[in-house]
Amino acid sequence: MSLRILIADDHALVRAGVRGLLSAAPELEVVGEAENGAEAVRLTRELQPQVLVLDLNMPGLDGFEVLRRVRTECPSVRVLVLTLDDDPRSVQRAVRDGADGYVLKDAIAQDLITAVRRVAIGGGGFDGGAQAALRDAARGEHEDPLARLTAREREVLRRIAQGLANKEIASALYIGVRTVETHRANLLRKLSMRSTAELTRFAIEQGLMKG
Repeated sequence: MSLRILIADDHALVRAGVRGLLSAAPELEVVGEAENGAEAVRLTRELQPQVLVLDLNMPGLDGFEVLRRVRTECPSVRVLVLTLDDDPRSVQRAVRDGADGYVLKDAIAQDLITAVRRVAIGGGGFDGGAQAALRDAARGEHEDPLARLTAREREVLRRIAQGLANKEIASALYIGVRTVETHRANLLRKLSMRSTAELTRFAIEQGLMKG
């Protein structure tokens, strides 16, 4: 009995390549292709494949939203992410949203076939790159978040939390306004935050306002 697979990727050449790789395995059958997120959800409902091979970078609904919808609407379908994104946070988020496996597009062909087979029978299909990214994410969770920041970034953060504007921070630290803007952007990126309010809350929680 063949394993039914749906491929979801916005690049036709990638879909053709994945189809060719998977079709080389006699028990794997590609039953459909989707070129955007909405189509991926629709075809998953209609075709009920055993495995959805899903890219994260999809137009319309992104791969994470597709994951969440498929988990809700088609819980028996297994989802294997196939992507270029090796950011540990992306791997961790995909797993949290319901991915059963994660393979990077630069993996060898056999890694993809093995991962499909594993997720189809209820296992986890993570190639070496994805496993390393998950380990990095786990280490990051237990890391002191302040350890990610330089001494200067901590100073800028403390003054942001005090309510100072960029120009005031620049004057207090004897640096340029552009430098302050760069530090602010780095703080948001390193701490995975989006606003001054979040930075302020974090600074208070970490005790940076004392003294």
